[in-house]
Amino acid sequence: MRFEISRALGRTATAPKGRHSIGRGEAPGLTAPAHRRDGGWIAQTLIVLIAAAFIVAPIVMHFTQISHNKLPTVNDVHPAGEPFASGELFADTIIRLVEHELDGRTGWRPNDFPLWGPRLWADNNSNRQLGIIQAVRETTRIFKDNLTKVSNEQYDDNLQSADTEFRNDAQKLWFPSAESRLRAGVKSLRKYIAGLKSTPPTSRSLNQRNVELIRLFQAWTDLLGDAHARLYDVNAPFFEMDDYFYHAQGFAHVMYHLTLAIHREYAGEIDNRPPLKELLNQVSAALDEAAGLKPLIVLNGGPSGLLANHRRNLSTYLNEARQKMYSIREELEK
Repeated sequence: MRFEISRALGRTATAPKGRHSIGRGEAPGLTAPAHRRDGGWIAQTLIVLIAAAFIVAPIVMHFTQISHNKLPTVNDVHPAGEPFASGELFADTIIRLVEHELDGRTGWRPNDFPLWGPRLWADNNSNRQLGIIQAVRETTRIFKDNLTKVSNEQYDDNLQSADTEFRNDAQKLWFPSAESRLRAGVKSLRKYIAGLKSTPPTSRSLNQRNVELIRLFQAWTDLLGDAHARLYDVNAPFFEMDDYFYHAQGFAHVMYHLTLAIHREYAGEIDNRPPLKELLNQVSAALDEAAGLKPLIVLNGGPSGLLANHRRNLSTYLNEARQKMYSIREELEK
């Protein structure tokens, strides 16, 4: 018996490194090797970092989006009293609207790769950009069809090119990329401005006809009507509510900046008619409020609930702008 105990103790004392002896009260296999314990800490650390990223990333994107949404107005870029060619301020505002989205920190988002695509992470800015380009397309169409042309005249070549290029697929990644077509549209608008300033002018200036300006407000009220319907859609899927919110906000962003350009371009008509001037100022103010809304999370609270309903809040401003646009159309018809 003594010999057996001594022999067992001898084996324990001389056990090779890496093996663990079985002490009193311990069972085989309950003590994990050191490298496994270290691996557990690494896994836990990764889980904590991933969870922190899901919390921190939306907050960071929230504040960077607020900063990105700010664009200098036409009055900042072209101070009052500075001479300009008729049509220049309107075209320049469209250029700055598009270039701001292309040259921003994250660039054009709707056609990004799936792993960092608009449906997984930064979908707010992506849907806002889709709203922006839709409003730019409709505005450029009216610019080409009505503001610079009457029925028996030719289209301006550069405006026709810009209209075509802006209508390429905004979500296409390659062949051609959305960015390349949008930049081509911007280039055509720059040629249009250059043509206004050449001697003799080779671009068509604004015709200053009220009946044609009415067409622009009609196109805009149609867009805002579509936005209103989406924002009030009670059957909207939960994960698409914020998509509708930011898409509609893209409309407001474009229209706000272009109403300021309209005021400058048609100042002779607008400033001499105080009711028209007041209505346009009210439209600009409502669109400015709508374009500036930026909740951390888009909520869909009930009318009597504790939570806000951000879709309805946005729609309130858009509807105010839309109703005032109807009044502008009536005023222009007089």
